[in-house]
Amino acid sequence: MQHVRVRPLLPDVVRAELRRLIIGGEFPPGSRLPNEDALCTRFSVSRITLREAVRGLIEDGYVTRRQGSGTYVNEGPALRNSLDTNFSYTDYLESIGVKASREVLDVCRTPASDTVALELGLPLGSEVVVVRRVRSADGKPAIYSVDSLPVDLADAERDADRFTGSIYRLLSERGHDIDHARAVVLPVIADSELATILQVPEGTPLQHLKQIDHDTANRPVMHSLEWHVPSVIELRVYRRGPGRVQN
Repeated sequence: MQHVRVRPLLPDVVRAELRRLIIGGEFPPGSRLPNEDALCTRFSVSRITLREAVRGLIEDGYVTRRQGSGTYVNEGPALRNSLDTNFSYTDYLESIGVKASREVLDVCRTPASDTVALELGLPLGSEVVVVRRVRSADGKPAIYSVDSLPVDLADAERDADRFTGSIYRLLSERGHDIDHARAVVLPVIADSELATILQVPEGTPLQHLKQIDHDTANRPVMHSLEWHVPSVIELRVYRRGPGRVQN
């Protein structure tokens, strides 16, 4: 099956470029973004496109709009993962100009735990391919992940070289585009193993994410456990208000 790579929408292109400039330091924390006219001229876009791009940055937590004053860059970690959108970390880091690296700790075919088998819709005792990876941003370990995939979708030996890149891309090439995911986030403390893997002191607070990815046929195709270092990459969610509340 041939998959066509969809070109990003113009507001998303501007949003990614602004995010790259913020992370790169051209617009440091606390600074005010140039006004709309200047940014429209710089990116050769309309006000509507620019406002949509900036609204995305607000939702991602990179900037805050102050009424009558302008739009300011927020303090905090440079990298933020917005939980309302599911995407490849590899593609995300590369798109914003961050020097990304992926280290595959190991890949193996092993019997799934009862929990993983049930959440992937597999019979108990089924085998899965388990991939353990660390992703770093500008040399700093940011995410440790343990991904489990059904053996009909991935092969521990044949696909070993592919796991340094995006697993979503691998699944998509095999006809399993990711449609949605179910995720739960919990605060945890780094034990000795996590501290060693992520190069942080033991006892460091981490953000732990458990996620089940489903393809367009609603089949669960990947079970993921992730541990994020908040000082490097932060998990965020943008929650819209209820609007006007009637008495």
